[in-house]
Amino acid sequence: MAENYDLIVLGSGPGGYVAAIRAAQLGLKTAIVERESLGGICLNWGCIPTKALLRSAEILHYAQHAADYGLTLAGKIEADLAAVVKRSRGVAKQLNQGVTHLMKKNKITVHMGTGTMTGPTSMTVKSDKGEEQLSAKHVILALGARARDLPFAKADGQRIWTYRHAMTPPELPSKLLIIGSGAIGIEFASFYNDMGAEVTVVEMLDRIVPVEDAEVSALLEKSLTRQGMTIMTGAGVESIAASASGVKARIKGKDGKASEQDFSHCIVAVGIVPNTENVGIDALVEMERGFIQIDPYGRTKTKGLWAIGDCTPGPWLAHKASHEGVTAAEAIAQELGNKEVHPHVLDRSNIPGCTYCHPQIASVGLTEAKAKELGHEVKVGKFPFIGNGKAIALGETEGFIKTVVDAKTGELLGAHMIGAEVTELIQGYTVGKTAELIDEDFAQTVFPHPTLSEMMHESILAADGRVLHM
Repeated sequence: MAENYDLIVLGSGPGGYVAAIRAAQLGLKTAIVERESLGGICLNWGCIPTKALLRSAEILHYAQHAADYGLTLAGKIEADLAAVVKRSRGVAKQLNQGVTHLMKKNKITVHMGTGTMTGPTSMTVKSDKGEEQLSAKHVILALGARARDLPFAKADGQRIWTYRHAMTPPELPSKLLIIGSGAIGIEFASFYNDMGAEVTVVEMLDRIVPVEDAEVSALLEKSLTRQGMTIMTGAGVESIAASASGVKARIKGKDGKASEQDFSHCIVAVGIVPNTENVGIDALVEMERGFIQIDPYGRTKTKGLWAIGDCTPGPWLAHKASHEGVTAAEAIAQELGNKEVHPHVLDRSNIPGCTYCHPQIASVGLTEAKAKELGHEVKVGKFPFIGNGKAIALGETEGFIKTVVDAKTGELLGAHMIGAEVTELIQGYTVGKTAELIDEDFAQTVFPHPTLSEMMHESILAADGRVLHM
């Protein structure tokens, strides 16, 4: 006999487990199916453990520059890679246990195993313990995604790595090649550079972090180069040959000339592939390049079947998945008769993006170039970290905050930051965009002193020609 639920969520990443919690809060009998670890890739092998690695690298960086802060450290400061990785895995384990607790707290039934759809809202779950049949009134597909391989650079876990291998390295690379300069590639570049590796980043487009504002890309490249990295833009890796001793790569530069270079290891960070194969959904959903097509609430073309997160169109971010999970759960509860819940659709233009390299970058909304391309007449404000008292006191004077405002309406079209702790600052602009605030609303807001957030105020003032401290 099949176990019956109001909702089954297939996948327990930041979209899936949040959807299950919200559904349970709304009184739905809910189950979640997970084939590996509760919390999914983000919590176990992505967002969280990488930040733990980067925190260790950050502390190492500050310790090595203690003299800049008037401090003298006795003895040589060295990184213990095994201990750094162990701490990172411990952080992931703690949060995995936290999700397990949340499932119990919200009375969500957990089925560990591989789920395969057998109908629009039914599935088989296979595990070492056998096979279970589950059915529900609704199913949310939260299938997630995995690292994309290059055809000529299949990850082997020894010399050629995906992000997953790079989080539990068998040894510290001496000379590391990173293919791709998106968030994953640049974060690992930052980590391994601080840990002492010689890092080369190859990006096929004309600038690194190409989704960001051009000025942010330019300053980041300058900063990473100053830190000792080799940055190759407009370049491509034509072939890779791995051996027991290292990696030989043929790289074509922007001048069209190719050369062979030797590295100890290589990280491939060229995007993701949705986990939509072999799930039994081919006839149930519409897909484009493997991504499930959905309406603004998460509905697929099949009644009762929903999808969220990295198996749907981007941006492929954990916080986007969580928001979609809440929206879908509330829409399902509404369909099942709950008149008190009112789901809100996701406005993709208000999704912030963060990259935790050194210096950090963060953004929300349109870049200056995109705003102009869409026909906006814009005002641009920019304020440097060197003009902020708190940044100077912290010894973090590299970076700036840039705002793009509609010249006619005052609407905040986009905000782009590079510098210390900007990933914590960006939410101020995200709230403002969501609330549809205009430049004058920000200008009339009191920002505390001394804080880095004052630069947000100054950037808006600069857009209106009223900057105070520059």
